Amino acid sequence: MKNKIYVVGMGPGEESMMTGEALNVLEHADVIVGYPVYLELLGERFQGKRMLSTPMKKEEERCRLAFEEAQKGYSTALICSGDAGVYGLASLMYEIGKEYKEMEIIVIPGITAANSGAALLGAPLNHDYCVISLSDLLTPWEKIEQRLLAAAHADFAIAIYNPSSRKRADYLQKACDILMQVIENTRPCGYVENIGREGTRLATCTLQELRDKKVNMFTTVFVGNSGSELINGKLITKRGYQIEVNSHICRDNGR
Repeated sequence: MKNKIYVVGMGPGEESMMTGEALNVLEHADVIVGYPVYLELLGERFQGKRMLSTPMKKEEERCRLAFEEAQKGYSTALICSGDAGVYGLASLMYEIGKEYKEMEIIVIPGITAANSGAALLGAPLNHDYCVISLSDLLTPWEKIEQRLLAAAHADFAIAIYNPSSRKRADYLQKACDILMQVIENTRPCGYVENIGREGTRLATCTLQELRDKKVNMFTTVFVGNSGSELINGKLITKRGYQIEVNSHICRDNGR
């Protein structure tokens, strides 16, 4: 019988936004492995667990650490923010897992920022959409640029992850300039910072205004499609329903 190792999507950060399955796995884990910030976000509930971490850019070491703990017989969970299969470590775990054939990898889904951020803004992803990361740490910028242009030409609503960092301060500006080669600069957009965490901040704007917004790695950006609009301050991408307008106006309380 294979030993099981869990790759857990913990959602945006707050315990209330974690799935019941994720909470159950973490409750029964002997060891929780993760990036230090994510371990801190777990809060006091899991402080009695043995927690192991590696810093940024040490993701392979983090995955191997999880496998090593599981090999020792410990119930082990590797945590990722959002969903482990959306820019998380699920795929890397499967790649490394080829060396650990006695291990069974089980991925526990979580709420990714595209979904949790969209809910705060309204319904910006209510039709066909794509998710693009602006981080060129693992993906060449040329390929990111191609994907932005393709999404714009295909009229996708777009969720943008990792829009900026200290080393990539102008990447959102560059992305907006690329999109505006195809999309009108008045296209409705929005962004949410620190989703599900202290200091949550959100706003709607046009694509032109978005270009000059100050964002960071904890911000998720949304660009509407050609049918998106702002309704009562919310960013809405229409699904395509034909709404029959009610022409009957109540003239008094009895009618």
